[in-house]
Amino acid sequence: MAWTYLFLAGLFEIGWAIGLKYTDGFTRPVPTVLTAASMLVSVILLGLALKTLPVGTGYAVWTGIGTVGTAILGIYLLGEPATAMRLACIGLIVAGILGLKLASG
Repeated sequence: MAWTYLFLAGLFEIGWAIGLKYTDGFTRPVPTVLTAASMLVSVILLGLALKTLPVGTGYAVWTGIGTVGTAILGIYLLGEPATAMRLACIGLIVAGILGLKLASG
């Protein structure tokens, strides 16, 4: 169950990272509330996952999911560049996440 919590925490991290762009510096109320709620849910789920997972692995996987998801959504939603180097680096992060998962069981 810890890995499920961690995966969901990572998805909510993507939500708040992308949400920050839409808050317009926390001047737009609805995106700001949704972003703050996503932050809270993400941290709560991370905390639940870390009850049984090693903190180093859990935190690294959480940030990795958030990083990869945010980078991909930045490309698709915000028109950020999708260069070969950028995509290769995203692939390396994914490889690291999978490696940590495999090493932790």
